[in-house]
Amino acid sequence: MGGVIGWIISLISGIIGGNIAGGAMKEQSLGTLGNSIAGLVGGGLGGQLLSALIGGAAGAGAQGGSLDIGSIIGNIAGSGVGGAILMAIIGFIKKAMATQG
Repeated sequence: MGGVIGWIISLISGIIGGNIAGGAMKEQSLGTLGNSIAGLVGGGLGGQLLSALIGGAAGAGAQGGSLDIGSIIGNIAGSGVGGAILMAIIGFIKKAMATQG
């Protein structure tokens, strides 16, 4: 059950991170739906990447079935940042393609 909860936290945090980044970077914003989708994907990837890189600190609690506050905070931070980064990357690519065309 901890794995499913960890995924849900990652996805929600990614959506929030994508929308915060979209609000902060108006020119790269993909709109609410686009920011949410990019954040969802980035949050899932960011949470998994953080879990793989840090392993014992951020992801072990979720993988072991018990969630402690440290693993939850690490998951939220990694997923939120992952969502924001992916949204920003897609936004920059979209803007660059629009200026060339």
